[in-house]
Amino acid sequence: MELRRALVRAAVSRPGVLLAVSPGATRQRLAVEAELARRGWPCVSGPTETDLLVIVGEGEGWESDWVAGLWQGIPAPKARVWVMDPERAADALDSGLADLERGEHEDDHAHHEHHEHQQNDDTAPHSDHSGHDMHGGHHGHAGHDMGLVEGLPMADRADDRDGLRLDVLHVPLGPVLADWPAGLVLRLTLQGDIVQEVTVEPVTTPPSPHPPFWDEPWLRTAAGEHISRGDAARRLCAAHLDSLGRFFAVAGWDDMAARTRHVRDRALAGATAAELTSLVSPLIRRAQRSRTLRWLTTGLGAMPAEQARQRGVTGPALVADGDAYSRMLVWLDAVGRSAAACDVTEALDASEVVGPRGRLDTPIPPSKALLDSLPRLLEGTEFACARIIVASLDPDLDELTHVPAPRTVHSHG
Repeated sequence: MELRRALVRAAVSRPGVLLAVSPGATRQRLAVEAELARRGWPCVSGPTETDLLVIVGEGEGWESDWVAGLWQGIPAPKARVWVMDPERAADALDSGLADLERGEHEDDHAHHEHHEHQQNDDTAPHSDHSGHDMHGGHHGHAGHDMGLVEGLPMADRADDRDGLRLDVLHVPLGPVLADWPAGLVLRLTLQGDIVQEVTVEPVTTPPSPHPPFWDEPWLRTAAGEHISRGDAARRLCAAHLDSLGRFFAVAGWDDMAARTRHVRDRALAGATAAELTSLVSPLIRRAQRSRTLRWLTTGLGAMPAEQARQRGVTGPALVADGDAYSRMLVWLDAVGRSAAACDVTEALDASEVVGPRGRLDTPIPPSKALLDSLPRLLEGTEFACARIIVASLDPDLDELTHVPAPRTVHSHG
């Protein structure tokens, strides 16, 4: 028995962590990711690699059949914890590790009530490498009524564009997927490796009165609060670094993704403009000079500015006037400029209601326009490219759950 426990403790000393993030839980996710980076615990892409399931956000939205199916697909020994308070992220991970070391795991819903870690209270850089290995990123998917351990869905048959009869697969992506927008489900119809149809189905989440984390400075300013331009620049810098971290990870550049998230965490921790500039400058140069990244992402998800306007898209995707690679370049440019402005104390103008994804004074949230654009951008592309296109837009579904107070944001034409 003692030998078994010793072996279990050794096996789970660095547990593989699967994050299941609810829309509206960005602040909690960032706290968990920073703590995982500090501990050196790896995030995994699917249930078969998972030791510890970390459910991030309000527990009410996660009591569903697909969450139960996700849990069933994780092999023992396993543990799960809830993180609803960002200040308690470390405690939750400690609790999960303790359960794993004891060899305890939950077998059913009844056991869940005893072992879940709920909070009811109201980061070193990675070593340098001369090159990077891009292998197409993470293309696995954790299921949304997928069966999880039952394999791929059954295939139908239909005519392709050349009139040939090919197998048709109906494949969902999300909502629990590494480097994926929280709460997003895409239902893809594939013939061969080509995406034929796309349906966007965000996870249903209760409305929230709290402003989306990334949009908070601009919405608070519009509501009459005093927010400095430096604070807004810091949030913008961190938001784009968060998006870039996903983009690099999906493209298979894991080292660059880890570096980018480290700088993101430094920005959110209050690093000075001088420190941030010294951190982001080499990242920007390295990404801009990468021929592999350019080759891998050029031509994917092209959206000219005129099409973007017609779809109600604003922000970086409109400015880019192009493909996934162009959108990444816009993020990099914004990161450099916002990092240099983090110490500015001048008040943010209440008319400047432009968050990381676009204008916040339009009839629909900027991320809704991005989501509405996804089907046309994905249909006709190779399946392996779909995740890069999604990452290059990085819609924030927190914006869809936010219910602003009346007259919080005023349109300025």
